[in-house]
Amino acid sequence: NARLMGLLTLWLGVIFLAGFFHVNVNITSVWEFSTTQLRPCHPQTNVMFLKTHKTASSTVMNILFRFAEKHNLTLALPTGQSYHLGYPQRFMAHFVEGFKTMGQNYNLICNHMRFNLPEVQKVMPNTTSYFSILRNPVSLMESSYAYNKFSTPAFRRSKDVNEFLASPWTYYNMSEYIKNIHARNYMWFDFGYDSNAVDTEDYFQSVTEQIEQTFQLMLLTDYFDESMVLLKNAFCWNLDDVVYFKLNSRSEDSIQSMTPESKEKVKEWCSLDWKLYQHFNRTFWRRIQETIGLKKLDQEVNLLRRRQTELMELCLLEPMPIEKSQIKDKKLQPLQAGKANILGYNLRQDLDNVTLRACMRLITPELQYVSYLYAHQFPDKKRKSIPFPLWRR
Repeated sequence: NARLMGLLTLWLGVIFLAGFFHVNVNITSVWEFSTTQLRPCHPQTNVMFLKTHKTASSTVMNILFRFAEKHNLTLALPTGQSYHLGYPQRFMAHFVEGFKTMGQNYNLICNHMRFNLPEVQKVMPNTTSYFSILRNPVSLMESSYAYNKFSTPAFRRSKDVNEFLASPWTYYNMSEYIKNIHARNYMWFDFGYDSNAVDTEDYFQSVTEQIEQTFQLMLLTDYFDESMVLLKNAFCWNLDDVVYFKLNSRSEDSIQSMTPESKEKVKEWCSLDWKLYQHFNRTFWRRIQETIGLKKLDQEVNLLRRRQTELMELCLLEPMPIEKSQIKDKKLQPLQAGKANILGYNLRQDLDNVTLRACMRLITPELQYVSYLYAHQFPDKKRKSIPFPLWRR
């Protein structure tokens, strides 16, 4: 009887605890959603993100800025009125505001730069995790053409992306190398290498090894949600740390159709980028299989997408991104570039202050967010030229 009573008591205790944890999950705050970690770990708070161009990196940057605010991190921001870290010059430590007095006491660096490891190491602690993001060069070329149509000589001289790719050397002048960086091996250039280098196997292998030695994580634009799950798991972050709304996206009518011949030509014209993407596409999926597994990946991607839907319904007046002219708060209008029509968002008007601030962070365009963080981190310095929206009513 005593043994029976003991087993009954134990069973009731298990039921009670199960009920307790079930209640705890359900009363989680709307801004504290997380998934259970299967292993004990600590969030990585020293991070270097190489913000490559036209790779959804503005959305990643927004994720990093929100994470920095949540953990009260110190950002390595561009000096003065700059919004990038010396680009297209190779990065130098003095491009960072306050470097002379702060040294390696920054936690996060993520503004556009042309990568230069020795100089980055002067700014970031030895415990820093390095990561970046790559995109299929075919879609990247179309995007780059649209954004840089009027600023890149090789694009400006051609009618459209298909005409350019049919005969790129007709429009591309080697003597205008820096002005034409958007037109060939764009990612290779951002990683600090010569985008016009001769593509030999030895050269490619040497550079790839250097990149792998430096960067602990390489994400893929083409598998963005899967990349966010990998980022969350690799850095021991929570689901809300990587939830996002698409930023700097274009309207469908500004996306050009590429011919099959043009798509194949990109792989030849941008062969260094193409091989780089292929290499890290393989390592990306290998890492997924080794650390998460495809079944758990699908589960976490679904969780991320459900969370994104919840927050869009909570925050947004319209269910989809809208054109600049429809954005009511002019300080939330994204910068327009080239032939691209850059979209943005309107917030619902019935939000309480806490929810308003959280939602505002999710939709604030890159340049406005940089202006805000700079003003917050350096209140005694002159504010950057682009105004930022009010974070509270």
